Amino acid sequence: MTTTITYHGISTYEVSGPNGRVVFDPFFDGNPAAVVGADDLETPDVIVASHAAIDHMGDAARLALRTGATVVCGTDTAALLRQDGVPDSQLRLTTWGIRVRFGDIVVRPVPCAHWSQAKMNDGQVISGVPMAFVVEFEPGVRVYHFGDSAITSEMSLIGKLHQPTVGLLGCSQPWSLVAPGGGTVVTGEMNPDEAAYAAELLGVRYAVGTHYESPEDPAVQEFLRAVPIHDSTGVRVPLALTPGQQLVIDGDNYEVRDR
Repeated sequence: MTTTITYHGISTYEVSGPNGRVVFDPFFDGNPAAVVGADDLETPDVIVASHAAIDHMGDAARLALRTGATVVCGTDTAALLRQDGVPDSQLRLTTWGIRVRFGDIVVRPVPCAHWSQAKMNDGQVISGVPMAFVVEFEPGVRVYHFGDSAITSEMSLIGKLHQPTVGLLGCSQPWSLVAPGGGTVVTGEMNPDEAAYAAELLGVRYAVGTHYESPEDPAVQEFLRAVPIHDSTGVRVPLALTPGQQLVIDGDNYEVRDR
């Protein structure tokens, strides 16, 4: 059995395994790193949107309407999707701890130290609960998607309870998408060292850097150097995929492939 994790840039992933196919945080139109479009994806069993930021759910409605797949999300994200024409029958609202099943896929929402806020067409601003997720794609392959979480001690509990083997961990910032304002943004939700330590808290074997446009980003390279420093297992694998690349896990072996 194999599980294939395809990176589409920023925090967008398409993961397929024996239990099914999930698209995490679909963002293609406006994604400076994406090498395919939302219309190029196969029909997923489920779409997961961690929160209402455009770079995490910008193409969720388009993908849902084209494929008929259900979107797992929070209340504010659902309001945006309804506004874009997604029917309630394709929305599954959830929050931390409320697990939902789609065939053999179980989506486990877990705590995410972030925010989620949406501005509606009428100007109303609404808020919801951001989520990270753990999904098992086959026995022994459980993927944690950070959903823009900052580092938090709850990651240790997530590791003990859900035993993720792959961590998709934000270690930088998609700099071209940073909104203007006072001061200077110097990190993403986790800096490289924090992301590497998050891999230790979660206990993952594969520490996959994410939330960037290019793996050549200095923060991404620092993450790759930091992962072994915090690794108490001696077997953790640090990775940073180029958009379009795939991480293929086959038992205890893995391979990085160009799509």
